Amino acid sequence: MERIVTGMGISEVLKTMRGTEGYYITNTARDLSQSDFKNRILLHTDLLAARAREKAGYFSLEITGGASVHVDILRKQVDPFLKLELLREKMPKTMFQTLCRGLNLFGYRPYPQNVIRLTVREFAKYVDVWRVFDFLNHIPNMLAVFEEVQKAGKILEPCICFSTGPEHTDEFYVKKVGEILAVTGAEILLCIKNHGGLGSPKRIGTLVRAIKDKYPEMIIHYHGHNTDGNDIGRITAAVENGAKIIDAADHAFTGYYGPPPILSVINDLRDYGHEPVGIDEQAIIETSEVLRGEREHYEFFESQFKGFSPTVQIHKLPGGAMGSSFEQAVKGGFLDKMPQILHEELPKVQTELGNYWSVTPGSQILWTTAVSNVQGGERYGNPSGDLKNLLLGKYGPFPFYNPPDWIYEKVFGPEWRKILESQGGLDDIEDIDIEKERATLAKRLGTTPTEQQLVIYLQHPNDAVEFYKFEEKFGKVYVLPPAIFLRRGGFKLGENLKFRDHFGKEHIIEIGPKEKSEAGEWNVYLNVDHHERVYLFKEKTQGGAAPQEEVLSKEELLDLAKVGDVRSTFKANVCEICVEVGQEVKVGDKLAVIEAMKMQTPVESLANGKVEKIFTEVGQPLKVGDKIMKVAVAD
Repeated sequence: MERIVTGMGISEVLKTMRGTEGYYITNTARDLSQSDFKNRILLHTDLLAARAREKAGYFSLEITGGASVHVDILRKQVDPFLKLELLREKMPKTMFQTLCRGLNLFGYRPYPQNVIRLTVREFAKYVDVWRVFDFLNHIPNMLAVFEEVQKAGKILEPCICFSTGPEHTDEFYVKKVGEILAVTGAEILLCIKNHGGLGSPKRIGTLVRAIKDKYPEMIIHYHGHNTDGNDIGRITAAVENGAKIIDAADHAFTGYYGPPPILSVINDLRDYGHEPVGIDEQAIIETSEVLRGEREHYEFFESQFKGFSPTVQIHKLPGGAMGSSFEQAVKGGFLDKMPQILHEELPKVQTELGNYWSVTPGSQILWTTAVSNVQGGERYGNPSGDLKNLLLGKYGPFPFYNPPDWIYEKVFGPEWRKILESQGGLDDIEDIDIEKERATLAKRLGTTPTEQQLVIYLQHPNDAVEFYKFEEKFGKVYVLPPAIFLRRGGFKLGENLKFRDHFGKEHIIEIGPKEKSEAGEWNVYLNVDHHERVYLFKEKTQGGAAPQEEVLSKEELLDLAKVGDVRSTFKANVCEICVEVGQEVKVGDKLAVIEAMKMQTPVESLANGKVEKIFTEVGQPLKVGDKIMKVAVAD
């Protein structure tokens, strides 16, 4: 029985699958990392598992895409392209799979067409299977990715995002499949993306059957999450009704919010007479034996809430957002309010905002709105820029119904109808000048960027620059195992660290000694494999605590803005400065854009006047009350 391997085109894949009894398995390592470990599983760990995963005979390994591209550079200090290159060396046959957010690519908001096409072309050199979705199931938002994937000769897997409720019928989804086929042609795989693990096994089975009845030749790939502990039942119902590919993960790392364990799925389906195609079960066991010792190092990143969560059927938060939502709750000091947010406010917000699919970036909009409603005490009283864009239709039309008028009025004010009429609808996002962006990146890096660096920069500009500067200073740190890279509590002078890299080669790092320079900085010496390195660190301030900073209330900050003293009303990063010194501005003009929790919020002028001074720059972090700019108010 021929194994499906990298390099096979869609025609050959479809022919092989249609002529083969049984079902195929995708190992969703990326989704597992995102859902249960806040995307922190390191390349070092994936490289340790690579040879066993290669032997396992999967249809594909989902190893990049979604939020992982961003977190690779932001938290793990690894180049997303280097990750794919190194894994390909160890996995020459296994198809690599990505999750792409259509118009939003691997980011959180719409990108220009030329950025989308450039990104897909570059990643297509490494990625075989492209799972593509849109959180509103709006097909036009995915067209550019569809076209570039097919041009590259890669395997296109469009998604229909699944949810529950009276509007989410078989008829609706079958119609969506028809809309997809109208633009892609028949040579695709189709993914049912059940990102929240919603519905019952029976419901998933009837949906698969409805699609197969309409399109008997369709190869359906079922993707789900095990948040409520019931996804093996949904997988079984999907395969029983004709799904050909299913998603699961290595049992040594499975948790509560990601995919279920592969071997459990195999054992369950075997009792129904279904056998996996080309799978080496011993290699699956071997993978988890390799991984099991690694899990303890990721314990800090597991969710603060343990156990399965059947209430996902109420709040519908996707698996990938469960862990990060609890992390934000801990950092924000509102963990005690999570039951209220999840079981009362979030379902209410979801219904009020059109009952669309709670998946990125829509899930972030629903989540941050629900948190703001509970924390702020005034529902929809502090709308994010992304919520405003959703209501204006910047992401696409609402699929079923528009939110009620009172929400528009609360967000935009009494003139909301005029604003909707003048600003509403999908923007025709103009292509950017890529060569100009390349020059900007070169200036910020101080060297000519590669095409891969440019691609990452175009999606996450500030974080990309910080990462490339970090890599230039410290080198490539993917060789460090999680025991060292993720170690908490620091390192002691005189300590010796011994570890093996993914090749099995042993390394030693000796910490210290240190000495203070005449400038008051500490020189810390590291002996790495008997090669000396020196790093400079500023000494922490000793003695009494720093004076407490004055924290202004939101009302006080708004009063300051009315007299031209524009400050940040929450902790955020600057992602855009929209005006220049000397520029005339009016009330409502956008001065800057700041970002927090992946949501962008415009800072609008509350006064007429002229920009006198700009205190910040793109990429700079802001605390509550930090100055952004000064507007000289007109008399």
